[in-house]
Amino acid sequence: MDPFSAVVRAASQEQHRAAEASPFLGHLLGGRLGVEAFARYTEQLWFVYEALESGAGTLASDPVAGPFIRPELMRLAALERDLAHLRGPGWRSTLDALPATRVYADRIAECAHAWPAGYVAHHYTRYLGDLSGGQIIRDRAERTWGFPRKGDGVRFYVFDRIDSPAAFKRDYRHRLDELRANDLERQRMVAECQRSFALNSAVLAELGEEFPLSA
Repeated sequence: MDPFSAVVRAASQEQHRAAEASPFLGHLLGGRLGVEAFARYTEQLWFVYEALESGAGTLASDPVAGPFIRPELMRLAALERDLAHLRGPGWRSTLDALPATRVYADRIAECAHAWPAGYVAHHYTRYLGDLSGGQIIRDRAERTWGFPRKGDGVRFYVFDRIDSPAAFKRDYRHRLDELRANDLERQRMVAECQRSFALNSAVLAELGEEFPLSA
């Protein structure tokens, strides 16, 4: 029998590829959109991580979600520093969630409140993605818009409290394999991981509508 982490990864590959193939993300990383599009994307991430991390405190002692609540992963403070750099000191007054972002954040909050295993599904899809593909976004953003390397504007992607991302991801997947959940609950978690990718793709699609590539 395959480890649960391998099952989750295999089951979400199609959704993962769909998110990576987002036209908005492709245009953004290809330098074909301005820094305003990057700032708007960062703004949407704030709502997602506010939902993830505001629920983390109450789940720290939960037998299912607790092993995944790691302070070195927390991104909200870095996002806020990036937004202050991108939008200025009054960034909070202009925060605006897209409809798809609101649906995504609400689903995370719902899981955090009522379904710890579902929260873990969202936690996994977001944070392990940040540790992997997020580094490509950081590199492209630094080169395209001249942000200081690992500095303000891209601090969200900098996990300076994690010495070895590869070792951290191995440990995280081991925790998934050891998850205290029966087969039915694990199947529900796999479906929630797929839902998380779909919710993220919906946000990227709405960003694409807001920032169509000029002819």
